[in-house]
Amino acid sequence: MPAIAATPAPAPDPAPGQEAAEALHRLILASLDDDQAIETVSIPLAGKSSIADYMVVASGRSSRQVGSMAMKLAEKIKALTGHSPRIEGMPTADWVLIDANDVIVHLFRPEVRTFYNLERMWAFGDGPVAVPAREAAGFA
Repeated sequence: MPAIAATPAPAPDPAPGQEAAEALHRLILASLDDDQAIETVSIPLAGKSSIADYMVVASGRSSRQVGSMAMKLAEKIKALTGHSPRIEGMPTADWVLIDANDVIVHLFRPEVRTFYNLERMWAFGDGPVAVPAREAAGFA
């Protein structure tokens, strides 16, 4: 009797929630790129933490730039999702946290970012700490 070759099953489509998280992630990275954020880094958290699928860390040159990037991001996130993200740290804009559910964004002034070193804190000991944001968003 001849052997029957098994046909590999097609890869499952991403869940609708995952597609929404990916679209939000791309929107955030593109917005930060447009606003000339410094050293934007995307840390994948899916399967490692239940708080979000991604954490994005970026810097601005000044408190004014950090605040401006945060306000623009909040507007774009609301336009995409229909919900306003939770924002902390706007009065001083040294460190602004934007909680968009599937993506957590930390915007810093460079000195504050160096002090807290979140990228190191979120290293899971399994390879590179983070993916540069341009690469994560598919920019070459």
